[in-house]
Amino acid sequence: MESLLNKKVENPKQLSPQTLAFVGDTVYDLLVRGYLASTAQRPVGELNRQKVKLVNCEAQAEAVKKLTPSLTEEEIDIYRRGRNAFTKNTPKNSSVADYHSATGLEALFGFLYLKGDIDRINNLFTIIIS
Repeated sequence: MESLLNKKVENPKQLSPQTLAFVGDTVYDLLVRGYLASTAQRPVGELNRQKVKLVNCEAQAEAVKKLTPSLTEEEIDIYRRGRNAFTKNTPKNSSVADYHSATGLEALFGFLYLKGDIDRINNLFTIIIS
């Protein structure tokens, strides 16, 4: 995965955790979709069902547990900022804790994407899907 943006963000650490999660949500979703499309030829409806199983609060909270031992101090800091960010939204089908963990994961992926560290994104995603 290469950056789709020709304009580089000078210091993504200065962005709000909600902004990082806003970007990271899409990055993570795209990774999952690409992964599913590459694993087998399936009807789109089945691909979407599989995607929903991987891109939800509970699955993302589990992904964080897998990643935690591999994260750098900087990545843990970004994750925590995202996890602890105030949000007006409340989850419908998941716990508040899972929702916040998922937001932290999305903030981490958004940060890495805006930083241009695509190799690290791929490394972390490989850990998640293994």
